[in-house]
Amino acid sequence: MVWIGGEMGVGVILKEQYVKSVLEVKRVSDRVMIMKLEIGGVMMNVVNAYVQQVGCAMGEKEDFWSEMNEVMNSVQKGQKMVIGADFSGHVGEGNSGDKEVMGRYDVKERNEEGQRKVDFAKRMDMAVVNTYFKKREEHRVTYNSGGRCTQVDYILCRKVDLKEIEDCKVVAGESVVKQHRMVVCRMTLEIKKRKRVRAEPRIKW
Repeated sequence: MVWIGGEMGVGVILKEQYVKSVLEVKRVSDRVMIMKLEIGGVMMNVVNAYVQQVGCAMGEKEDFWSEMNEVMNSVQKGQKMVIGADFSGHVGEGNSGDKEVMGRYDVKERNEEGQRKVDFAKRMDMAVVNTYFKKREEHRVTYNSGGRCTQVDYILCRKVDLKEIEDCKVVAGESVVKQHRMVVCRMTLEIKKRKRVRAEPRIKW
C-alpha cells in the first residue's frame, strides 16, 4: 500500500488483492485518516497523517495531535497499528534517553516537531521504525528541496510489533510527490491459523 498526503488531504493507495480485506475507512480530518483491514485473521489499522508545516499556528498543531490521540484511542490494544506520516520534523541522530521508542539512525539534529513525535511515540507505546535501520544518507533523506536535505517522513508501529519489521528505507530517485521521496517499509504478518471445526458424526434415524 502507498500513503499519500499534502495540503489538499491524505489518502491510501491499496493493492487490488487487499480491497476486499478493508473493513472501514474513516477520515478524521483533511490531515488524518485511518483504514482498518483484516488480513488472514490479523486486524491491521493503517493511519495516514500530514502535520502542519513549521511556522503554522500552535492551535492548528495542537488540533492535529488531538486527532492523532483520538485515532490511537479508538484502536484496541491487541490490533496491529502502522502510521505513515509527514511529521514536518526530524527526530535527530542518536537515541540517548529515548531508546525505548527509537534507534540511532536519522538525519541532522532533533527539532521541536521531532520532539513532539518522540513524545507521542512514548505515550502510545509506538516505535519510530526508520531509525532502527542503518542506511546510507541517500536512503534516509526523505525531503530534498533547494539543497536542503532532511528526514520528515516516518513510519511508526507498536513497539511489540517491531520484530515483524524486516526493513525500512528511502528509495533514492523515486518520488511520489514533488520534493518528497518514497519510504518503503517491509513488514511480515504472522497469519493466524484457523482452527478446524471437528464435524460431529451424523446419524440417520
